[in-house]
Amino acid sequence: QVQLAETGGGLAQPGGSLRLSCAASGFVFSAYHMAWYRQPPGKSREPVAQSPTDGRTTYEDSVKGRFTISRDYVKDILYLQMNNLQPEDTAVYYCYRPTGGDWGRGTQVTVSS
Repeated sequence: QVQLAETGGGLAQPGGSLRLSCAASGFVFSAYHMAWYRQPPGKSREPVAQSPTDGRTTYEDSVKGRFTISRDYVKDILYLQMNNLQPEDTAVYYCYRPTGGDWGRGTQVTVSS
């Protein structure tokens, strides 16, 4: 059974940092493309960062240079390091495995002074 569990959300001030984690289980983590998505209040879910199996990570323009997606292949954890957070980054952040359409439950990130 595929399970994706996000942690690490919370309240941050503008310019601050947070690191999100997604603990993956039930599948061979290294064999699958993984991604982070987010859903801002009142808006649709949108992609944030991609971690394909070839290592060629990609980012949406709005987070380039500020966010970094990475993996721990020993612990089977997907990370999202978020720096220089801005109020427009406020959203529920989700871990996603495209193959099979598996989503985590999400973790709330709020950026406010």
